[in-house]
Amino acid sequence: MSRILITGSAQGLGHHAATALIDDGHQVVVHARSTHRAADLSDLTARGAAVVVGDLASLEQTRSVADQVDRLGRMDAVIHNAGVYGDTDRHPSPEDHPRVLTVNTLAPYLLTGLIQRPARLIYLTSDMHASGDDSLDDLTWSSRRWNGTQAYCDSKLFVTTLALAVARRWPDVISHAVDPGWVPTRMGGPGASDDLEQGHLTQTWLATTDDPEAQRSGQVWKHRRPTEVAAAAQDVTFQDRLLDQLADITSCRLTEARRS
Repeated sequence: MSRILITGSAQGLGHHAATALIDDGHQVVVHARSTHRAADLSDLTARGAAVVVGDLASLEQTRSVADQVDRLGRMDAVIHNAGVYGDTDRHPSPEDHPRVLTVNTLAPYLLTGLIQRPARLIYLTSDMHASGDDSLDDLTWSSRRWNGTQAYCDSKLFVTTLALAVARRWPDVISHAVDPGWVPTRMGGPGASDDLEQGHLTQTWLATTDDPEAQRSGQVWKHRRPTEVAAAAQDVTFQDRLLDQLADITSCRLTEARRS
Protein backbone atom coordinates (compact mmCIF):
# COMPACT_ATOMS: atom_id res chain seq x y z
CA MET A 1 0.00 0.00 0.00
CA SER A 2 1.31 3.44 -0.99
CA ARG A 3 0.44 6.88 0.37
CA ILE A 4 -0.29 9.18 -2.56
CA LEU A 5 -1.17 12.87 -2.78
CA ILE A 6 -3.25 14.07 -5.73
CA THR A 7 -3.69 17.80 -6.24
CA GLY A 8 -6.90 19.07 -7.80
CA SER A 9 -8.93 16.06 -6.70
CA ALA A 10 -12.41 17.56 -6.37
CA GLN A 11 -13.39 16.69 -9.93
CA GLY A 12 -12.20 15.38 -13.26
CA LEU A 13 -9.02 13.38 -13.67
CA GLY A 14 -7.87 13.96 -10.10
CA HIS A 15 -11.10 12.57 -8.66
CA HIS A 16 -10.99 9.58 -11.01
CA ALA A 17 -7.38 8.90 -10.09
CA ALA A 18 -8.12 9.08 -6.37
CA THR A 19 -11.05 6.69 -6.74
CA ALA A 20 -8.98 4.18 -8.69
CA LEU A 21 -6.14 4.25 -6.16
CA ILE A 22 -8.50 3.78 -3.23
CA ASP A 23 -10.12 0.89 -5.10
CA ASP A 24 -6.66 -0.68 -5.33
CA GLY A 25 -6.12 -0.35 -1.58
CA HIS A 26 -3.82 2.67 -1.45
CA GLN A 27 -3.92 5.45 1.11
CA VAL A 28 -4.83 8.65 -0.72
CA VAL A 29 -4.53 12.31 0.24
CA VAL A 30 -6.86 14.46 -1.82
CA HIS A 31 -6.77 18.21 -2.34
CA ALA A 32 -9.35 20.93 -2.86
CA ARG A 33 -8.82 24.63 -3.36
CA SER A 34 -11.37 25.65 -0.69
CA THR A 35 -13.41 24.19 2.13
CA HIS A 36 -16.47 24.59 -0.10
CA ARG A 37 -14.86 22.48 -2.82
CA ALA A 38 -13.72 19.95 -0.23
CA ALA A 39 -17.39 18.98 0.16
CA ASP A 40 -17.13 17.41 -3.30
CA LEU A 41 -14.65 14.91 -1.84
CA SER A 42 -17.11 13.36 0.62
CA ASP A 43 -17.30 10.11 -1.36
CA LEU A 44 -13.52 9.75 -1.03
CA THR A 45 -13.21 10.85 2.59
CA ALA A 46 -15.94 8.33 3.48
CA ARG A 47 -13.53 5.70 2.17
CA GLY A 48 -10.61 6.96 4.25
CA ALA A 49 -8.99 9.66 2.13
CA ALA A 50 -7.36 12.54 3.98
CA VAL A 51 -7.94 16.09 2.71
CA VAL A 52 -5.68 19.12 2.35
CA VAL A 53 -7.10 22.50 1.38
CA GLY A 54 -5.58 25.52 -0.34
CA ASP A 55 -5.86 27.57 -3.51
CA LEU A 56 -2.85 26.80 -5.69
CA ALA A 57 -3.30 30.16 -7.40
CA SER A 58 -1.83 31.61 -4.19
CA LEU A 59 1.79 30.89 -3.32
CA GLU A 60 0.98 31.51 0.35
CA GLN A 61 -1.81 28.94 0.30
CA THR A 62 0.38 26.53 -1.66
CA ARG A 63 2.92 26.72 1.16
CA SER A 64 0.08 25.93 3.58
CA VAL A 65 -0.84 22.88 1.50
CA ALA A 66 2.77 21.68 1.72
CA ASP A 67 2.67 22.05 5.51
CA GLN A 68 -0.63 20.17 5.74
CA VAL A 69 0.77 17.33 3.63
CA ASP A 70 3.93 17.05 5.72
CA ARG A 71 1.89 16.85 8.91
CA LEU A 72 0.26 13.73 7.47
CA GLY A 73 3.65 12.11 6.89
CA ARG A 74 5.88 11.39 3.94
CA MET A 75 4.13 10.58 0.67
CA ASP A 76 5.27 7.69 -1.50
CA ALA A 77 4.09 9.54 -4.60
CA VAL A 78 2.68 12.92 -5.56
CA ILE A 79 0.50 13.40 -8.62
CA HIS A 80 0.53 17.09 -9.59
CA ASN A 81 -2.85 17.00 -11.30
CA ALA A 82 -4.29 20.48 -10.62
CA GLY A 83 -4.41 22.78 -13.62
CA VAL A 84 -6.26 25.63 -15.27
CA TYR A 85 -6.61 26.66 -18.91
CA GLY A 86 -6.08 30.17 -20.24
CA ASP A 87 -9.23 32.02 -21.24
CA THR A 88 -8.76 33.95 -24.47
CA ASP A 89 -12.36 35.20 -24.43
CA ARG A 90 -12.00 36.90 -21.07
CA HIS A 91 -9.99 40.05 -20.52
CA PRO A 92 -8.67 39.75 -16.99
CA SER A 93 -6.90 42.45 -15.09
CA PRO A 94 -3.09 42.27 -14.98
CA GLU A 95 -3.30 40.66 -11.54
CA ASP A 96 -5.10 37.67 -13.10
CA HIS A 97 -2.47 37.01 -15.74
CA PRO A 98 -0.13 34.95 -13.54
CA ARG A 99 -2.92 32.52 -12.54
CA VAL A 100 -2.20 30.02 -15.33
CA LEU A 101 1.52 30.07 -14.57
CA THR A 102 0.92 29.90 -10.82
CA VAL A 103 -1.44 26.93 -10.80
CA ASN A 104 0.16 24.96 -13.63
CA THR A 105 3.84 25.62 -12.93
CA LEU A 106 4.67 27.55 -9.78
CA ALA A 107 2.46 25.46 -7.48
CA PRO A 108 3.92 22.09 -8.54
CA TYR A 109 7.41 23.59 -8.39
CA LEU A 110 6.84 24.95 -4.88
CA LEU A 111 5.19 21.76 -3.62
CA THR A 112 8.10 19.79 -5.07
CA GLY A 113 10.51 21.93 -3.12
CA LEU A 114 8.61 22.01 0.18
CA ILE A 115 6.97 18.61 0.62
CA GLN A 116 9.11 15.84 2.08
CA ARG A 117 10.69 14.21 -0.93
CA PRO A 118 8.59 11.26 -2.14
CA ALA A 119 9.85 8.30 -4.12
CA ARG A 120 7.82 9.28 -7.18
CA LEU A 121 6.64 12.50 -8.76
CA ILE A 122 4.12 12.74 -11.60
CA TYR A 123 3.35 16.04 -13.32
CA LEU A 124 0.44 16.52 -15.71
CA THR A 125 1.32 18.09 -19.04
CA SER A 126 -0.28 18.35 -22.49
CA ASP A 127 0.83 17.87 -26.07
CA MET A 128 0.36 21.66 -26.25
CA HIS A 129 3.63 21.97 -24.33
CA ALA A 130 5.37 21.69 -27.70
CA SER A 131 3.98 25.16 -28.56
CA GLY A 132 5.34 26.75 -25.39
CA ASP A 133 7.61 29.78 -25.61
CA ASP A 134 11.12 28.76 -24.60
CA SER A 135 12.50 32.31 -24.55
CA LEU A 136 11.70 32.61 -20.81
CA ASP A 137 10.86 36.27 -21.41
CA ASP A 138 8.15 37.69 -19.15
CA LEU A 139 6.94 34.45 -17.55
CA THR A 140 4.29 36.28 -15.54
CA TRP A 141 2.84 38.17 -18.54
CA SER A 142 3.47 41.51 -16.88
CA SER A 143 4.39 43.25 -20.14
CA ARG A 144 3.11 41.00 -22.94
CA ARG A 145 -0.40 41.25 -24.34
CA TRP A 146 -2.42 38.50 -22.67
CA ASN A 147 -3.01 35.32 -24.66
CA GLY A 148 -4.58 32.62 -22.52
CA THR A 149 -3.89 29.74 -24.90
CA GLN A 150 -0.22 30.68 -25.21
CA ALA A 151 0.02 31.06 -21.44
CA TYR A 152 -1.32 27.52 -21.09
CA CYS A 153 1.17 26.17 -23.64
CA ASP A 154 3.99 27.95 -21.84
CA SER A 155 2.95 26.60 -18.45
CA LYS A 156 2.85 23.05 -19.76
CA LEU A 157 6.28 23.40 -21.34
CA PHE A 158 7.56 24.63 -18.00
CA VAL A 159 6.01 21.84 -15.93
CA THR A 160 7.28 19.23 -18.41
CA THR A 161 10.73 20.74 -18.10
CA LEU A 162 10.39 20.66 -14.33
CA ALA A 163 9.62 16.93 -14.40
CA LEU A 164 12.70 16.20 -16.50
CA ALA A 165 14.91 18.54 -14.48
CA VAL A 166 13.88 16.86 -11.23
CA ALA A 167 14.68 13.48 -12.75
CA ARG A 168 18.19 14.75 -13.56
CA ARG A 169 18.84 16.59 -10.30
CA TRP A 170 17.27 14.07 -7.90
CA PRO A 171 18.43 10.59 -8.93
CA ASP A 172 16.75 9.10 -5.85
CA VAL A 173 13.31 10.13 -7.18
CA ILE A 174 11.41 8.75 -10.16
CA SER A 175 9.97 11.78 -11.95
CA HIS A 176 7.70 11.71 -15.01
CA ALA A 177 5.25 13.91 -16.89
CA VAL A 178 1.93 12.61 -18.23
CA ASP A 179 -0.15 13.85 -21.14
CA PRO A 180 -3.66 12.57 -20.31
CA GLY A 181 -4.98 13.56 -23.73
CA TRP A 182 -7.88 15.87 -24.54
CA VAL A 183 -10.49 14.40 -22.27
CA PRO A 184 -14.08 15.53 -21.50
CA THR A 185 -13.50 17.04 -18.09
CA ARG A 186 -14.75 20.45 -17.00
CA MET A 187 -11.55 21.96 -18.37
CA GLY A 188 -11.46 19.84 -21.53
CA GLY A 189 -15.12 20.41 -22.37
CA PRO A 190 -17.80 18.02 -23.67
CA GLY A 191 -16.35 17.95 -27.18
CA ALA A 192 -13.03 16.43 -26.10
CA SER A 193 -12.14 13.40 -28.18
CA ASP A 194 -9.95 11.28 -25.88
CA ASP A 195 -11.11 8.61 -23.44
CA LEU A 196 -11.78 9.98 -19.94
CA GLU A 197 -11.11 6.56 -18.42
CA GLN A 198 -7.72 6.35 -20.12
CA GLY A 199 -6.98 9.90 -19.02
CA HIS A 200 -6.19 9.01 -15.41
CA LEU A 201 -4.81 5.48 -15.67
CA THR A 202 -1.26 6.39 -16.66
CA GLN A 203 -0.63 8.60 -13.64
CA THR A 204 -2.05 6.06 -11.19
CA TRP A 205 0.05 3.36 -12.84
CA LEU A 206 3.22 5.44 -12.62
CA ALA A 207 2.51 6.18 -8.96
CA THR A 208 2.44 2.50 -8.02
CA THR A 209 3.90 0.20 -10.67
CA ASP A 210 7.11 -1.82 -10.46
CA ASP A 211 7.31 -2.03 -14.26
CA PRO A 212 11.00 -1.62 -15.20
CA GLU A 213 10.24 0.86 -17.99
CA ALA A 214 8.36 3.10 -15.59
CA GLN A 215 11.30 3.00 -13.20
CA ARG A 216 13.43 4.84 -15.78
CA SER A 217 12.97 8.41 -14.59
CA GLY A 218 12.58 11.44 -16.81
CA GLN A 219 10.01 10.44 -19.43
CA VAL A 220 6.77 11.88 -20.77
CA TRP A 221 3.91 9.41 -21.06
CA LYS A 222 0.54 9.15 -22.77
CA HIS A 223 -1.73 6.15 -22.28
CA ARG A 224 1.08 4.18 -20.65
CA ARG A 225 3.47 4.71 -23.53
CA PRO A 226 6.38 7.16 -23.79
CA THR A 227 5.46 10.06 -26.06
CA GLU A 228 7.17 12.95 -27.82
CA VAL A 229 8.85 15.65 -25.78
CA ALA A 230 9.68 19.21 -26.84
CA ALA A 231 13.39 19.67 -27.40
CA ALA A 232 13.54 22.60 -24.98
CA ALA A 233 12.25 20.46 -22.10
CA GLN A 234 15.13 18.05 -22.62
CA ASP A 235 17.77 20.78 -22.87
CA VAL A 236 19.82 20.94 -19.68
CA THR A 237 20.65 24.62 -20.13
CA PHE A 238 16.98 25.49 -20.56
CA GLN A 239 16.09 23.38 -17.51
CA ASP A 240 18.59 25.25 -15.35
CA ARG A 241 17.51 28.67 -16.63
CA LEU A 242 13.87 27.86 -15.95
CA LEU A 243 14.57 26.55 -12.45
CA ASP A 244 16.51 29.71 -11.66
CA GLN A 245 13.56 31.87 -12.70
CA LEU A 246 11.07 29.75 -10.76
CA ALA A 247 13.32 29.97 -7.72
CA ASP A 248 13.45 33.74 -8.01
CA ILE A 249 9.65 34.01 -8.30
CA THR A 250 8.89 31.62 -5.41
CA SER A 251 11.92 32.27 -3.17
CA CYS A 252 12.43 28.50 -3.08
CA ARG A 253 15.34 26.63 -4.64
CA LEU A 254 14.98 22.89 -5.11
CA THR A 255 18.57 22.21 -4.15
CA GLU A 256 18.02 23.99 -0.83
CA ALA A 257 14.54 22.73 -0.05
CA ARG A 258 15.03 19.04 0.65
CA ARG A 259 13.64 17.79 3.93
CA SER A 260 14.79 14.49 5.36
